[in-house]
Amino acid sequence: MTHTVGSGEQMDDVSYDQLRQLVGLVDHDETTDPFPVRAMDAVVFVVGNATQAAWFYQAAFGMTLVAYSGPETGNSDHKAFVLTSGSARFVVKGGVQPSSPLLDHHRRHGDGVVDLALEVADVDRCVEHARAMGATVLDEPHDEQDEHGTVRTGAIATYGETRHTLVDRSRYAGPYLPGYVERHSTMERAEGAPRRLFQAVDHCVGNVELGNMDHWVDFYRRVMGFVNMAEFVGDDIATEYSALMSKVVANGNHRVKFPLNEPAVAKKRSQIDEYLDYYGGPGCQHIALATNDIISTVRHMRKAGVEFLNVPDSYYDDPELRARIGEVRVPIETLQEHGILVDRDEDGYLLQLFTKPIGDRPTVFFELIERHGSLGFGKGNFKALFEAIEREQQRRGNL
Repeated sequence: MTHTVGSGEQMDDVSYDQLRQLVGLVDHDETTDPFPVRAMDAVVFVVGNATQAAWFYQAAFGMTLVAYSGPETGNSDHKAFVLTSGSARFVVKGGVQPSSPLLDHHRRHGDGVVDLALEVADVDRCVEHARAMGATVLDEPHDEQDEHGTVRTGAIATYGETRHTLVDRSRYAGPYLPGYVERHSTMERAEGAPRRLFQAVDHCVGNVELGNMDHWVDFYRRVMGFVNMAEFVGDDIATEYSALMSKVVANGNHRVKFPLNEPAVAKKRSQIDEYLDYYGGPGCQHIALATNDIISTVRHMRKAGVEFLNVPDSYYDDPELRARIGEVRVPIETLQEHGILVDRDEDGYLLQLFTKPIGDRPTVFFELIERHGSLGFGKGNFKALFEAIEREQQRRGNL
């Protein structure tokens, strides 16, 4: 069967129950929600070279090119490529004209996420509620039209220079937005590769300055009706040298989850401090991608040249780990072979692995996550994960 998962995309052969497990959905009544967010619409990146970035996401992440905007379509300012994998949609943009604002953004921040676009049921209702709650409205609700129909959008500001574009595409049948044309890659899928390497965006993590995490948690609760899912403070998320604090907010159906991190005082500089320095302020640190076969995904991404954080063998030899996780779908020896972390909570377990930063600056990276009932974020892995990140920081001279 097929099940619609938002953003006009479909995931073949995924039942509703499987979808709930894949990204941790819960039941939700939109009629009682003052700001009804349905799903992620797109993760929009500004990059130094959109043409090469689009190729990278196809070759290394197995994504499908579906749409394009650029000088050939009447857009002289920049190039933009739209790529999908299941319900996940990435848009990579790069400036063409020397005067393009995208080039100014890139000079400040390097490659990074400029927009976490959200599919909403009613753009006007959401924007008016946000305005009443004190949010900064960047774009008033308006229609964009072409031969494929009408899309209504608006936008509000969040941390740093990040925005949330609110999108209602219920009256639109085009490949992305007006101004984009359908475009397909001639790149062939690698031999033996699955149809897709991941099926959805699981969560997007934002880093903010010390003392600002609670402000943005309150923003999402008050302005957007999000609920608190989890909180990690103190020893939950610390090593011998560095520490951070994190809280997780989610929309009503939990399809959109935003962990928010801030640095904590410790002996040395944390990964959040490093990010804030090199990104030039708050921003989206990493995007977690939900897969139903992390072993296959990691195998194919490594073959394509993607680098992952190294997990020491001592992690897998720990008898407490083996006792805590119990039985999982793959032997722990296989997890060790691929460097995959495992964690269990009261609802089930998850498997996860993190890439190294994918750009020149030590800022944006990705997480792969395979959920089996667990609604958590791998709390039991935090120490091992952050020690692995510290090793990379040390190599860069930034710890």
